[in-house]
Amino acid sequence: MHSSRGFSLIELLIVVAIILIIAAIAIPNLLQSRMAANEASAAGSLHSLTSAEITYFNTYPTVGYSDTLGHLGGISPCTPSPTSACLIDNFLATATPGGTGKSGYYYLATGIITGGATYNDAYVIGAAPITVHSTGNRDFCSVNDGVLRSQNGSPGDSPVNALATCLAFPVTQ
Repeated sequence: MHSSRGFSLIELLIVVAIILIIAAIAIPNLLQSRMAANEASAAGSLHSLTSAEITYFNTYPTVGYSDTLGHLGGISPCTPSPTSACLIDNFLATATPGGTGKSGYYYLATGIITGGATYNDAYVIGAAPITVHSTGNRDFCSVNDGVLRSQNGSPGDSPVNALATCLAFPVTQ
């Protein structure tokens, strides 16, 4: 009498094929969800940076808005100063191009002197995906009007740091 234990090769192949079909359906949806989460995080981070810029402007009126993203953060334990304001987490303050980024995005903040001002009377904050179509699809920016703007990103984009460029982005709905 021949005893049969376990599964036949055909049964195992069928199970593996079913698992592969399910994975082929689920993985693209998972990646799309991850990109959407990264974009939501970038929009939230820009909102935090906008609040930090306003606070910085009111705290250091002779400087105006911060010169760089790093000036808004600071290494813990942080002592507030114009070059280390301790207004945002240092992880976000160091998420600049060439670094590790935050939630799939790089960030920049740039203080701008317009007209005859003697201090930074405007700013641009921008976020760009580290890898377009992988970590995110859209570039984001905001200026001192506080309005969030975005447009589809292109490979090799870096965060916006010019007023005119950001103002050309469509307003995010």
